[in-house]
Amino acid sequence: MTISARAVALFAHFNPSRALRWIFAAAVVAAAAAPGTADAATRARVARPGAFDGTWNVTFTPQAGNCHATNTVPFNVYGTQVSSAGGGKVTGGISRNGSVAVRIQVGASWANGRGRLAGNAGAGRWSGLITGDRCSGVWQAMRS
Repeated sequence: MTISARAVALFAHFNPSRALRWIFAAAVVAAAAAPGTADAATRARVARPGAFDGTWNVTFTPQAGNCHATNTVPFNVYGTQVSSAGGGKVTGGISRNGSVAVRIQVGASWANGRGRLAGNAGAGRWSGLITGDRCSGVWQAMRS
């Protein structure tokens, strides 16, 4: 087997950093040419419309602790995100099957809740610290 002088001359001035720059440039061009593949993971994490979208009125009923008032609070659901529809800070999420987990915070009071939504209704349990007292109970939700 013989190697031509032309092939040897091609690699005589090989510069590894220049080769890396060309590889990087080729990768950028490839990503720009196929935009749907480069950001598929990002699109999967973004909330999309879901079966439970809308405003939900959630009634919290205490069952244990020194909390006696029943309160109804509106929540917004969009895609996999749960947020406040008025009053307090609400963070949480909902899965495609309706399992929901939220944290509600108003001033120094807070509560964590878990449960499930199905159709236009839902129910679950909650616990937290309400005006300095540990409390827990149940919640029921109806879509507006």
